Amino acid sequence: MIRSLKKALRRFRRDENGAAILLEFVIFVPLIFSTFLMAVEMGLYSMRHMFLDRGLDMTVRYVRLNTNTDITHDLLKEKICTYSGFLDDCDSTLRLEMVPLNPRQFAALQQPVDGVDISEPVKDPRGFDPGLEHQLMILRACVKFKPIFPSTGLGYALTKDGSGRARMISTAAFVQEPN
Repeated sequence: MIRSLKKALRRFRRDENGAAILLEFVIFVPLIFSTFLMAVEMGLYSMRHMFLDRGLDMTVRYVRLNTNTDITHDLLKEKICTYSGFLDDCDSTLRLEMVPLNPRQFAALQQPVDGVDISEPVKDPRGFDPGLEHQLMILRACVKFKPIFPSTGLGYALTKDGSGRARMISTAAFVQEPN
């Protein structure tokens, strides 16, 4: 049995049929496989972003219709996490920024979005103003997530913080409704 197996392996080693295809296989299979991994990562990123946008839009509707109530950062954060549903560790990685804008003297938001880096000490939320009636407001949400394939394709290209998480940003503009 062992002798016939050795003989078959020796014959296989000497045979050169298919050697031309081996080079193409070695080049193209990793390329196709990495494209597949990148497509999976992009699909999951798009799905997470859609859920974040949905949670932010439903929360903005709540804020618009409840102008004179006590709206806090933690309340909005809880509502976005409840409405979005699919975001992992939403309670600990979501950071909101809500600021009023003057539509007649528009200026872009100066500072970049402030995300949560769970490898650093916790910082207070920056720029959170619930606004008044008839006031134009911008609400930005930044959530951190772990890429599925952090070392290949899109997961490698995303900018990550100290804990290996990438950020996703969603923005909504609205006008406070009068009561």
